Amino acid sequence: MKKCFIIIALFFALLLPQYATCGDFTQEDRERLIRLDVKVEEGQKALQNQIDNLQTFLLWGFGILFGGMGVLIGFVIWDRRTAVEPVVRKSRELEEKEEKVVKVLKEYSRFEPKLAEILKALNL
Repeated sequence: MKKCFIIIALFFALLLPQYATCGDFTQEDRERLIRLDVKVEEGQKALQNQIDNLQTFLLWGFGILFGGMGVLIGFVIWDRRTAVEPVVRKSRELEEKEEKVVKVLKEYSRFEPKLAEILKALNL
């Protein structure tokens, strides 16, 4: 019985000092936590600078992209107008010539009854 009591007493004697030292923070532990806190804050500041740089880069990139798209759309509209303008002018010229031809035929139909009948049949 004495041997069991001595073994238990030695066990508690060896175990209790370890728990006593584990519960308290030493000055070294406090300094380590302070250094860790400083490193975390510096890392957050560096990360914030990187995020700001990335955000600025994305804004510039999208600005250039949409600006280029606007210029491209403007060029397409300008090119279509310049390409369509000669066609419209030629179409007007042809319509004017057609009107002149119809007038000539109507004037000539006054002297030619067969031509007048043809023009009436065609609703001219």
